[in-house]
Amino acid sequence: MKRIILKAVFAFTSYASACAQQHVPPSEIAQKMQWFSDAKLGIFIHWGIYSVNGVDESWSFHNKKIPYQDYMAQLKGFTAASYDPAAWASLIKESGARYAVITTKHHDGVALWDSKLSKLDAVNSTPAKRDVLTPFYAALRKEGIKAGAYFSLIDWSYPDYPGFLKDSSRYNAAKDTIRWQRFRTFYQEQLKEVMTRFNPDLWWFDGDWEHSAAEWEAAKVRTMLTSYNPGAIINGRLQGYGDYETPEQNFPVTRPHYNWWELCMTINSNWGYHPDDTNWKTPYEIITIFADVVSNGGNLLLDIGPDAAGHIPAEEVNVLKELGAWNKKHAPAIFNTIGGIPQGHFYGPTTLSKDSTTLYLFLPGKMTGNVMVKGLMNDIRRIQVVGTNVELSHKIVGKISWSSVPGLVYIDVPENVQDKYMTVLALQLDKPVKLYRGKGGFLTNND
Repeated sequence: MKRIILKAVFAFTSYASACAQQHVPPSEIAQKMQWFSDAKLGIFIHWGIYSVNGVDESWSFHNKKIPYQDYMAQLKGFTAASYDPAAWASLIKESGARYAVITTKHHDGVALWDSKLSKLDAVNSTPAKRDVLTPFYAALRKEGIKAGAYFSLIDWSYPDYPGFLKDSSRYNAAKDTIRWQRFRTFYQEQLKEVMTRFNPDLWWFDGDWEHSAAEWEAAKVRTMLTSYNPGAIINGRLQGYGDYETPEQNFPVTRPHYNWWELCMTINSNWGYHPDDTNWKTPYEIITIFADVVSNGGNLLLDIGPDAAGHIPAEEVNVLKELGAWNKKHAPAIFNTIGGIPQGHFYGPTTLSKDSTTLYLFLPGKMTGNVMVKGLMNDIRRIQVVGTNVELSHKIVGKISWSSVPGLVYIDVPENVQDKYMTVLALQLDKPVKLYRGKGGFLTNND
């Protein structure tokens, strides 16, 4: 199968760098990455003591928005009193997501499992008095959803971690190697706890920017995780030892260069529970963002932030349910597909079946009337409105008999077939998609 690849420069505006997987040859991980490539949608869950007062996770004290002591006082309010992991997993399933990632430990150092290495966890330091991860991972797997673990490499609470507040640190790791080794042993032993207790399908690291690969012993960490579970996938925040890119919040305009990528994004403007943030994205906005992501060959990791009791905000529940209904209707165009045709051939997102013989067109907005595809050299056997039994006709305009250059394909889309969010058309082609990329006129060997 020949795929069309956009050669474009993509600058990440977040932590991820263009060379985040520089030590991991794609050919060595292609097989294990297949389920991730097919999955398209994951749900991110930021849950921790920061949900008590609805403040920024870890960053609120690091950036001195509130004193560290006030931030940590939230330990007393993390009850998980209404936490229903089965209901969470059911909602994630309903959204259409194939995987979920939960914060096992953020930069504040508060673990959500019963760690034998520290008392700073949900079991020993909060009124929840329980490991909240075990039942959630069990519920995910019961629903057939891949289980992911967010894990912060940095720990601003641990006394042997050099960093603390934005403008202060405890010591220089390069000058106090004994103390740094104590922390390195601690964080790697906590990783082993998560690894052996929950065996995540996916590791979502964060915080790697504060130290080099050598300082983190990133190669050693990767070997440890993949030796325990050869199928485990690692995100791109392990200083060059991850499997895929992870741009955050900011949407790529052109297709990222690396083979696998995932956009992590919030439903409002903040990670975690933030009742003061009412800048909610609408279902339509999320669906159009998601369509653009899969069109560019990526995944969307969409975040939710439960409160301290375990309630998921109603606005987030609504988005996941509406997204799920749309996904269910349009599943053939989304899941188990590959990225679509290059920009310029169609004014909207596209995807392709794995054999490239079905081209899916995502119609932006409430598009009716004629839509156009340029440069399609295939014969179209059938056009169907995805999720319905409706078939549409098409017209070829501008085809010149003496030239092999294809004409323009016009498809008339009546108003009565419109989806309330985004309509999708399936064009069944005579063979794998072939596109004309020339400058018009005669078809030459250079076109």
